[in-house]
Amino acid sequence: MRNLASIVTLLVVATLFSCKSGMKEFKTLPSGLKYKIIEDKSGDKKATVGSFVTMHIVTKIHDSVLFDSRKMNNDKPIETPVNAPAQSGDIMEAFPELTAGDSVVFQIPIDTLAKGQPLPPFAKSGDILEFQVKILTVQTKEEFEKSKEEASKKQVEADDKTISEFIKTNNLTATKTASGMYYVITAPGAGANATNGQQITMNYTGMLLNGKKFDSNEDPAFQHVEPFKFVLGQGQVIKGWDEGIALLNKGAKAKLIIPSSMAYGDRALPGSPANPDGVPANSILMFDVQVKDIQAAPAAPANQQAPPQIK
Repeated sequence: MRNLASIVTLLVVATLFSCKSGMKEFKTLPSGLKYKIIEDKSGDKKATVGSFVTMHIVTKIHDSVLFDSRKMNNDKPIETPVNAPAQSGDIMEAFPELTAGDSVVFQIPIDTLAKGQPLPPFAKSGDILEFQVKILTVQTKEEFEKSKEEASKKQVEADDKTISEFIKTNNLTATKTASGMYYVITAPGAGANATNGQQITMNYTGMLLNGKKFDSNEDPAFQHVEPFKFVLGQGQVIKGWDEGIALLNKGAKAKLIIPSSMAYGDRALPGSPANPDGVPANSILMFDVQVKDIQAAPAAPANQQAPPQIK
């Protein structure tokens, strides 16, 4: 009897907790999107269209995880504007019901999202796509932009302090550019410096400040030992390269120390067999580079799209 009483007490407490934490049943919106609030935090600033949210999100079909922002984004939340629903089943339809701190589960039949189009290979007709969302912050556009600006300013200051200490510790004679990048020309080249619009052929090794390599076209471990080519000043590479390589001429070798704002910013890069840890967010990057050749850029086909940002 005593054990039975304990079980009953636990069930009552669990029921009360579930009622307090959120809706016990899924609510269905006109589009067919179902949602259930698992944890409902009090707040008066809802995630309405035009606001910005930071959140963690996991997407699943059955027990298969298709996307996990914590794993894919180095445990950092993703940032997104709240837009009007783009189609039936868009989870944005329910966002105006949410405030900071809320946890919610969305469910939508995969067929609703597919709209008669072929299903992806990981799904079959009748499958339910589930989104598990944790809202961390809700901000107006103005608040979001101000917070990003303040965070960027602090990161720039922190990077510059770290680079200055690194240069002093390693007895480097480095030059700082107006944008905050540092460089050391370790071997001069010949001729005029590279200019925007020219094709650069070069070798490079990229490292973090602790000396750990994350990429190289000279080290066979990274499995691409051919010279690297890009067109200068076209945004095909990180800002630190577009600025740093323009300081060099043919044959020159240099060390570029690039603050995170001119590299990958707050993005983390995935690992590789040669560098399993990848590149953490807000990393200062250091490159040993050599300009092998400078030529006029080849004419691009009329319908060629701009290449992605790479190194």
